[in-house]
This record gives sequence, C-alpha cells and structure tokens, in this order.
Amino acid sequence: MTTSKDVKSVSGITVRLAGDSGDGMQLLGTQLTNTSALAGNDVATFPDFPAEIRAPRGTRAGVSGFQVQFAREEIFTPGDTLDALVVMNPAAMVTNLQDLRKGGILIANEDGFTDKDFKLAKVDSNPLDATVINDTYRVFKVPMTRLTRDAVSEHGLSPKIADRCKNFFAMGLVYWLFGRSLDPTLRFIEAKFGKKPEVASANEAALRAGWAYGETTEAFGESYQVEAADLTPGTYRNIMGNQALAWGLVAASKLSGKDLFYGTYPITPASDILHELTKHKNFGVRTFQAEDEIAAMCATIGAAFGGTMGVTASSGPGIALKAEAMGLGMMLELPMVVINVQRGGPSTGLPTKTEQSDLLQAMFGRNGESPIPIVAPCSPADCFDMAIEAWRIATECMVPVMLLSDGYIANGSEPWKIPDIKSLPQIQITHPEGADPAEPFLPYLRDKNLSRPWAIPGTEGLMHRVGGLEKEHETGNVSYDPANHHLMVETRANKVAKIAERIPDQDILGESSGDLLVVSWGGTYGACHTAVRRCQEAGHQVSHVHLRYINPFPKNLGELLRSFDRVLVPELNMGQLRMLLRSKYLVDCLGFNKVQGKPFSVSELIEAIETHLPAAVAA
Repeated sequence: MTTSKDVKSVSGITVRLAGDSGDGMQLLGTQLTNTSALAGNDVATFPDFPAEIRAPRGTRAGVSGFQVQFAREEIFTPGDTLDALVVMNPAAMVTNLQDLRKGGILIANEDGFTDKDFKLAKVDSNPLDATVINDTYRVFKVPMTRLTRDAVSEHGLSPKIADRCKNFFAMGLVYWLFGRSLDPTLRFIEAKFGKKPEVASANEAALRAGWAYGETTEAFGESYQVEAADLTPGTYRNIMGNQALAWGLVAASKLSGKDLFYGTYPITPASDILHELTKHKNFGVRTFQAEDEIAAMCATIGAAFGGTMGVTASSGPGIALKAEAMGLGMMLELPMVVINVQRGGPSTGLPTKTEQSDLLQAMFGRNGESPIPIVAPCSPADCFDMAIEAWRIATECMVPVMLLSDGYIANGSEPWKIPDIKSLPQIQITHPEGADPAEPFLPYLRDKNLSRPWAIPGTEGLMHRVGGLEKEHETGNVSYDPANHHLMVETRANKVAKIAERIPDQDILGESSGDLLVVSWGGTYGACHTAVRRCQEAGHQVSHVHLRYINPFPKNLGELLRSFDRVLVPELNMGQLRMLLRSKYLVDCLGFNKVQGKPFSVSELIEAIETHLPAAVAA
C-alpha cells in the first residue's frame, strides 16, 4: 500500500507494544515480527509476560509487552531504547515509558485511560495530560476502542468480542507508520479465523481501519520505511528459541537414526518445546507428559536404556526435582539430553523473566562426584545447532548432557537461515550386535572416548546389570571396593574432560590479546557482541569470547584468558561463570552482574567496559 504523506527512510526501528495480557500484544508483536522478516529486515524480539496467569486487568502486574527491533543492518538485540511505544492503558504506559527515547513516539488508546484505569494503575491523574510527557515525547491519543467498534459494527459482534479486535486496529496503525505490508497478516487472519467468518471479517476490518486512520488523520505528519537487510543469501524464516530447540531435536533424531522420546512436565518457560514436538509425530516423535518432574526424568532414562533418543526439559525448580534421577542416568552412563530453560529464581521466583543463574546447579546439582557435559546456545537460531550438538556429545560419550537455554532465548526470535540438510553432521551410533555366550559381556568396557557400549535390551548375549549402586570396572557388577570406586569416579570425570578434544577451539571477536576481554555465555551474547563491537569502533582494545561449551571448556580458553590485562564477565546472576573461570584458570576475572529479570542493555555494557579500560582504571 502507498501513502500520500512523507515517508522517511531509517536504518532501523525499535517498537514495544504493551497492554493487558488479554489485549493481544503478543499476537500483535508476533505478526509485526513475521511481517518484518518477510520484508527482508533483520529482526530481534523480546516478549515480556506477566508472572501471574490471571493478573488483575488494568494493574501493573498484569502488563504484557512485546518488543521488536527490525533493521536493514545485522542486529543482535531487540534494542536498548524505544523509538515507539504503543500502550493500551495507564499501567502499560507507566511501566514502560522510561524506555522510550526523548522525542520518541507514544501511541495510546485513550479509551483505556479512564478514572477506573487510573486507580488500578495507581496513578493520581491522566498521565497523557502531563506537561512533562507531552514536552518529552510525541504523544498520539487514539480512541482505538471506539474506532474499532465502528469498524466492525456491521459484523454483528457483541461489544466484548468487538473490543478484542482493537489489537488488530493497533496493528494496522503500526503497519502504516512503519511501512509494513498488510498481506501476511491478512493471510494469518484467514488461516486462524477462517472457520469463524464473522470474526475473520471483523479482524480484517479492524486491521484496515487502523491503516486508514494513520493514512487519513492529520496527527501523523510522516511514516517510516526500513529497507531490506543485506543478509547472507539463502532461504530464511523467523524462528523462536523453543521452536528451534524442538526442530533441532527432531533433526538430531533423524541424523542418528533414532526415534525421539520427549518426557516432560509442563513448566514456564520450557512448555513450548512440548507444544512444538507434539506436532511432529510423523517424524517418529513420542511425547509423554508425566505426572511430575521425577517421573519425566525417569521415563527419559527408561527410553535411553531401551535404545531411543531420550530428552527431557524443565526450568530451574524442575531441574532440582530431576537431580537424583539425573545422577542415576550419569551412573548408568546412558545418552540423553536434559534441557534447562532458565528463569528467575530461587524457588518459583520470576517464572516469566529471564535469568542465567542455574549454571552452578548444572555443574554441581547432583550428589557425589557427578560431572556431566554442559552446552549453551547463544541465540534463538543457535538452539537448533546446539540441540544437535548436545545429542552428538551424549551418544559419543554415553552420558546425559545438559543444555542451558534461558527465557530470553526461548521466547525471543530472529531470522534463521534454513540449512542444507546435507550440511548437517551425521551422528554415527553403533550398538553391539551380540556376544558369544561363552564369553561374559563387559558392559563397562570402554572405547577411545572412555564410553561404554550402548547395549540394547533383548539383544542376545548382552544381558547386564543396571542400577544406581557403584559398578565394577568393565563387568558392571555391584562393587564396594574402595580402589574400584576411585577408579570409576576418575574415569567418568575423565570421559567428560576428554570432550574438549572433540569440540571446536574457542573463537574470539577481535585481537587475541589486549587490554580487556569480555567473556559471556547464553542469552547475553547479542548485547555483549554489540557492545564490544561499538567499543572496538571507538578505538578501544577490547575483544569478546562467547562460550557455547561450558563443561568442559574449549581447550584454548585458558590461553586466551591469560592473554589480556583484564577479563570482564557479564552475567545475569551473581557471578557463577566468573567463579568457575577463576577456580580453573586462576585468572582474576571481574564481574558485571544483574538479577532484575531483564536482559543487559548495550549501553550499560559499554559503560561497564569503559570503566575497566586502562585510562579509566588509571584515573
């Protein structure tokens, strides 16, 4: 569609949409993201949900938000400050306004700003009328509820149902303002609501009315256009972290010739992995929703013992419940993948907020000497690759592997270049085909990787004993011999340590020595990468290392750490990776820590980096 008003070309836009959890902000944000991806922009998103399932409407606790940055350049974060903020009520405005830049666009549904709404949001008066607000931002008051009712009046909907269409009105207005096409969302409406033609027609009418309002009103003097990004040639689609994890698991099962068993218990923010996997039974996926976390873990162990690709997932509190059975899986030396989509803790904590405070739990959260490998994706798209990598390591080493995602990665999205199937690594798995009945089978006889054979139950001659009691070297019989226990503990630890020989050396952004090295892991990648790159452009001797392999660390990591005058470790916890690095490499790492349920901003990381540069330290 075209517009008669001025169109301003910009390199990128950051928008946040906020309202009650029932206002459809997540749907609006998802559609804006998909539309921007189809337009060829690079995109990054950050959905933000209320922690309570049914928080009271109109309250600050009930605000649901969705932030998206779309740009013509490569981006790695959903943006620091907002160019535009769309709010449906006062609570959404007062909890999000601090992130809107000066001179930024504030669009408010003025029909949602009533005396009742002011009381629920705990504000004394209408914040839209405040002089400081109108002097600081470009404020547009739009009667979205009334205009939506007018737009859908001919479709015979009740006022309650008609009001639900206002997110599509807001969507149309945002699409006009930022030069987005209506076509992808019109196709979505037909696919989603096609069986309810009156609802589909009403949503389409609201969407077009929002566009028309932007085009015809005198309030907006200009709209904005973001040209397509110059991405690496290929076929792309928008993908969320949990979705990419699910697809990576399915791919890993096919690459290894194993059906996938997924045993789990629903928990935020890991549940969407289950939801996605249930759609792919045609690929040999079996999903099992257990009665609790312990049952889910034990069922996964059973699947692995039976020769299937066993996977389970949870978040921090659920991982705590799985810990005993994870130790059993480690003692049995069976391959499986345990996914922890981290969230704010401790206990129930902040279920819908991001944090990366389960690293020490993953390293040490089982009784006894119980080491397991740990990997961590760095972005939503990287979840696909690291799911495959986790299963490769599990099968090569016959051990449970922990994959640490987090809420920021799980719910975020970005363009994903669909890989050529032929380029994916084959995962070779061999099982002993049988044994001479005259010779005893040795279930803990080890190969070059110190891995025992994966003996499938029912195979002639491969009968062996399993359980949680200590195993005798090679035979697997129960053993209380002190020297044997020491040998087995040492062997299991060495097996994990040897993985460092079969993972890539750690790469680095920038020079391999200098004034300052920033070390990150997990969902902090985008902000750290962008901050370091900007500091490099400013002439600072700063480099960046992002860890995707955490246990064991890449074999060249110690050398890299010791090649810099200072090492800064930003984490969304109180310093867990820093503790591990200091204890292993005896390097005095510095911490930059935040536990607010929010990701790092690029600007605060730049400030932290500049604080530790030589000139600042000397001053």
